[in-house]
Amino acid sequence: MSDDWTRDPAAAEPAEGPAWSGSDGAQAFAAVEAATDWLLGYPFVFRALSRRGIGAGSVLVDYGCGPGKVADRAARLLGARVIGVDTSPEMLALARAPGTAVAEFHLVEGGRTGGLADGCADAAMCSHVLASLPDEEAVLSVFTEVRRLLRPGGPFVLLSTDPDCGGTEYASLRIGGPGTVHAPGQDLTVRLRRTDGTWQEVRNHAWPVGRIPGLLERAGFRDVVQERPTVEQALDTADPELVRSRPWTGERERPPLVVTTALAA
Repeated sequence: MSDDWTRDPAAAEPAEGPAWSGSDGAQAFAAVEAATDWLLGYPFVFRALSRRGIGAGSVLVDYGCGPGKVADRAARLLGARVIGVDTSPEMLALARAPGTAVAEFHLVEGGRTGGLADGCADAAMCSHVLASLPDEEAVLSVFTEVRRLLRPGGPFVLLSTDPDCGGTEYASLRIGGPGTVHAPGQDLTVRLRRTDGTWQEVRNHAWPVGRIPGLLERAGFRDVVQERPTVEQALDTADPELVRSRPWTGERERPPLVVTTALAA
């Protein structure tokens, strides 16, 4: 274990309830560095949306927008009208900070997004939300709500971490332990690097990436495609300064992120 690992006293025994819940959880999430995600994750989500024709004049929902950083980047990069939605009022309070390019934010309560009509969106994206969901019922509830918001044929792009990539040292991510096979929804400890260089430990739920297509189809999606972005692909996709910032040894050896794209049936 590297010397810059610092255990957060509050994370020594992860609290009951969803990860990142409450005001403290929202602030902690906003302080996550997410370098690996910005290399192998979010740029490929944006690319998948762009290839589906999402741009100026399109309405894009970011389901589980958190503090709004990814939604803001999507709005600026794609030129789409981005609507952020989340189950956490505290996350939305952070996301509503001045200067965001996101058009509006909505709270999800009881599994339904208030103020948004059926088929209101041309596309949707969702990043790392599955990690907070304990069972198939919860996953299907999220996918079903996203499907409600999408017009028929609208693309849904989902970013998730492969729980089977445990034991590899990534720039901003450490997933469980080596050699562990996780059942769907099983508790999984993940360590995430903060912007100050220390590490936060959080309890997530494991969702094997091979289970995702079937769940999407059950929720009303079709034409599911999955890709595992590599550092070589990121050379032409991610921010060049970020690409040059470190060697990305773990990311090169075993890329941990998977982008799943599906269409609303």
